[in-house]
Amino acid sequence: MLRVGFAGLGAMGLPMARNLHRAGLLTAAWNRTAAKAEALCAETGTAAAATPSDLAAQCDVIVTCVSADQDLLDVVEAMLPALAADVIVVDCSTVAAQTARTAAARLAEVGAGFLDCPVSGGTEGAVAGTLSIMVGGAAEHLQRARPALEAMGSNIVHMGPAGAGQAAKATNQIMVAGINQAVTEALAFGRAQGLPMEKVIAALETGAAGNWFLSKRGPSMIRGEFPLGFKVALHAKDLEICRRMAADLGVKLPVVEMTLLHYARLPEHSADEDISALFRLKSDMFETSDD
Repeated sequence: MLRVGFAGLGAMGLPMARNLHRAGLLTAAWNRTAAKAEALCAETGTAAAATPSDLAAQCDVIVTCVSADQDLLDVVEAMLPALAADVIVVDCSTVAAQTARTAAARLAEVGAGFLDCPVSGGTEGAVAGTLSIMVGGAAEHLQRARPALEAMGSNIVHMGPAGAGQAAKATNQIMVAGINQAVTEALAFGRAQGLPMEKVIAALETGAAGNWFLSKRGPSMIRGEFPLGFKVALHAKDLEICRRMAADLGVKLPVVEMTLLHYARLPEHSADEDISALFRLKSDMFETSDD
């Protein structure tokens, strides 16, 4: 049986680790805030690793899900001394494609494998184990790690070599920004027209404008509620990555630039809310239009 470790038990990582446990694969977990790992391990009967190195020593596959590029590189460096040559690190964070390639090269120095496996589907998908997983790395490493990925996601697509998964995730995050812009603006417009918004959503979600975000976030945003699925602060971080990747090609992306500007205009507390909180800004346009 594959022995899987998990590092990074945040809003996405914790339910992903639980799904690995349900599949009988989770051996140990580590988190920067030790209490989170201890609570999960008490719940699942698995081991709480004291350090990333301790985690690495116990596992065949290590899944990481951390917040930022440097966090990933720091965890990789901390694991290196204990990694066996055939261990595979599966990173489900969202980082730059170049960061993924750097991590892969560092792990290759000790004979370990690396897959960049960013995910999409929000906290709902993480809980349900239905995430879409975009994979960069060697096909043989994917084959060995596949049971762990299948415990966390329902759609696993191999995009190419190291970094390709993160490039695909950056593409996804640009699209998410555009959908967020369109849905929040359209619903704010519809409300300003005096329309019955529940009926608007019911009418639109099965037509050409239908999409996941409208169906899942539309009903809550028109009530002024923004239950967390994907934090504004994290999407802004991801869009900064997209901005840098585009700049490397000499391009500015209008949707990225506009969404970063709009996120910065939201009230400060919105950073920890779902990205549907952009509806506040769109609604404010209509409330001030007669001033």
